Amino acid sequence: MNKPITTANVQPNDLSQFWMPFTSNREFKAAPRLLVSAKGMHYKSHDGRDILDGSAGLWCVNIGHGHPKVVEAVKAQTDTLEFTPSFQFSQPLSFDLAQKLSLMTPEGMDRIFYTNSGSEAVDTALKIALAYHRVRGESSRTRLIGRARGYHGVGFGGISVGGIPANRKFFGPLMNGVDHLPHTHNLAEQAFTKGQPEWGAHLADELENLVALHDASTIAAVIVEPMAGSTGVLVPPKGYLERLRAITEKHGILLIFDEVITGFGRLGSSFASEYFGVKPDLFTMAKGLTSGYVPMGAVAADNLIYDAFMEGSPEGIELFHGYTYSAHPLACAAATATLEVYEEEGLFQRAADLSPYWEEAVHAMKGLPNVIDIRNIGLVAGIELSSREGAPGKRGMEACIKAYEAGLMIRVTGDIIALSPPLILEKSHIDEMVEITSNVIKALE
Repeated sequence: MNKPITTANVQPNDLSQFWMPFTSNREFKAAPRLLVSAKGMHYKSHDGRDILDGSAGLWCVNIGHGHPKVVEAVKAQTDTLEFTPSFQFSQPLSFDLAQKLSLMTPEGMDRIFYTNSGSEAVDTALKIALAYHRVRGESSRTRLIGRARGYHGVGFGGISVGGIPANRKFFGPLMNGVDHLPHTHNLAEQAFTKGQPEWGAHLADELENLVALHDASTIAAVIVEPMAGSTGVLVPPKGYLERLRAITEKHGILLIFDEVITGFGRLGSSFASEYFGVKPDLFTMAKGLTSGYVPMGAVAADNLIYDAFMEGSPEGIELFHGYTYSAHPLACAAATATLEVYEEEGLFQRAADLSPYWEEAVHAMKGLPNVIDIRNIGLVAGIELSSREGAPGKRGMEACIKAYEAGLMIRVTGDIIALSPPLILEKSHIDEMVEITSNVIKALE
């Protein structure tokens, strides 16, 4: 007879039933890495070890683990109101949260559409862009432009505009009418840059070539991550986003920023649009919105886009789109409390203040074996390792496992190590992350 799982017996009886996402299931189940609790900057492993969180969970736990304000807010909301439909009904907290978010978004971008994840936020933003042109009488604008190496979640819209081959190759032709800009990364020109590279702004001009190929009257939107995170921390060259904005405005094309990773303090500001001084027409958010405590995403839309939908009959549904759990009460409670923590503890400014120390610390790993590039911005860093011949990604995965064994959680994409810790970290945590990562890299073959 199977034993029940208790705090004394944290190893599940059987690992076979759970089909794990983005995971080598056979490798993991042969030597599981199970996390059973968390507090502050650390997870606790099933074998009782403290694991320093160097990746904010999955780019999301910006306020750290187990923050009492958010925990209590979710508990209290569960006791009061656990669910309401958001189709033709709602609850007050959803409106209060939207108002709080509108104080953080760029001026004139205070219309918030709720989703449950970054993937859903991306598909929502794409649908709003397509529908916007249609309600304005430009129904020929159906083409979407993404970027190579872009990650926009795993919905069919997101992987269509995304540009990571492994995320696309199994699933057929995907959406029609999608094209891609080149990515902005060039090792020969940019290796070991601190912050934004000087080289690469001209790559935005490739959009003009796509306009010439397809004609602007067919293009609805361009979507990019201001900083491409999941593909390995690709920092935008100086002037690149500004040129992309100018070209889209010139041709009446909407610009969508995917801020699922860059939002809520990751770069030391509310959003990347604020950090870079570039205002998109739509942008997505998730992850740090609730600090990962409850799943939630959202899209912020320019007020002019929202107003275009409101010009029809006041009795009709303006946008036939939404989710059962849009504006879920528990998510709204978690997000509201999370925003209060950001403000009360000054975490965005904390991230900005720590960024110079972070930059110098991570770049100290230059010269370690097989390190071919280090890049950083805000409290994010990518350490790129050379690939083994015939085994791309193997060195990176070994680094992930060795780091866990040494007491540090990192993210890897292929042979790129990504560090993006909770914003509550201290300089001592930075030193520890760099020390463990350095030792791991030295130990790799």
